[in-house]
Amino acid sequence: MFSTLHHLPRPIPPSFTSCRVCRKIVSKRMSTNPPIEPKVRKFESVEGADVSSRRNSDGIRFRLVSYNILAQVYVKSSLLPHSPPACLKWKARSHAIFSVLKNLQADFFCLQEVDEYDSFYRSNMDSLGYSGIYIQRTGQRKRDGCAIFYKPSCAELVRKERIEYNDLVDSIKADNVSCSEKKNEISNEVKDSQKESRDLNDPLVRLKRDCVGIMAAFRINKPFQHIVIVANTHLYWDPELADVKLAQANYLLSRLAQFKTLISEEFECTPSLLLAGDFNSIPGDKVYSYLVSGNAKAAETIQGEAPIPLSSVYEVARGEPKFTNCTPGFTNTLDYIFFSPSNLIKPVSILQLPEPESPDVVGFLPNHHHPSDHLPIGAEFEISRQE
Repeated sequence: MFSTLHHLPRPIPPSFTSCRVCRKIVSKRMSTNPPIEPKVRKFESVEGADVSSRRNSDGIRFRLVSYNILAQVYVKSSLLPHSPPACLKWKARSHAIFSVLKNLQADFFCLQEVDEYDSFYRSNMDSLGYSGIYIQRTGQRKRDGCAIFYKPSCAELVRKERIEYNDLVDSIKADNVSCSEKKNEISNEVKDSQKESRDLNDPLVRLKRDCVGIMAAFRINKPFQHIVIVANTHLYWDPELADVKLAQANYLLSRLAQFKTLISEEFECTPSLLLAGDFNSIPGDKVYSYLVSGNAKAAETIQGEAPIPLSSVYEVARGEPKFTNCTPGFTNTLDYIFFSPSNLIKPVSILQLPEPESPDVVGFLPNHHHPSDHLPIGAEFEISRQE
């Protein structure tokens, strides 16, 4: 938990007790308060899902929130000149992020750009009753990663797996190797070229983006037993490398399909599947279309249908939000919660998001009301008892 330290001003000699000095003392006292007052919106019922009927339901209900919290390592005034400097300091941002997470009261949090996991998130989330699993981005230069926090009182972790999109590089190398001797020769050349070359025309360089994800299976025991798979990821950002993002999406779904099969066979069940994260893709583009429709025609580089059908929670409920990322250079929707639709699971409420004219987002993010350049998104799900 946080404890705010209030530093009292030093005693002022009588000769300096002027109005100007008093104003300085008051200003100094006020400056110790966090400069961010988080704006946390509420969950609202999905049309057709009555709140009172859900309270009386005997189904499993849980809340999942996805949030790119903006890694502090990326917070620089030169990159965020529109943001008040006081809002960019880690002390203020950490207080605000913690406040947001506490107020959202989710059963599962899928966080992206987590770079203070051991020094901040793990202990503070533990104080709220959460356990966590974390994967840091591949490579030495990137310190952030993806985390899933969950309440052991709600769900028991039974299995987890890492997703490293740099594995796509290995698949390319394997396709180009005809014998073991040639493989060793090429492997050494690739290592050298990756150290020296930044040629994006080289697929081995192009695909090595150090992005990661994590997927985990949880057993929920009350009011009945059910397995839920929760996956969290952060795809590459650059719009000039749309083919890389699409390759990552394809790899992600193939891994999820394998994981779902593994869980189904091991626990002899039909698990529900949720996928959340920052996909760096806007509604209707190739990555989004591939994820929600399973239509491989979205790209010539992918053959066959997507192995898992997915629906976007917000799209199903009320349409995708107008934006989840809000900066002067880019304002649009990049964050999603997908679920594999079935007769067993349905979204019953979603987290409200601001309109473009809402006072708390005017002037772009981060600001005094939002500690990240992204907004949290969330949904409450209900799982019916399998007959």
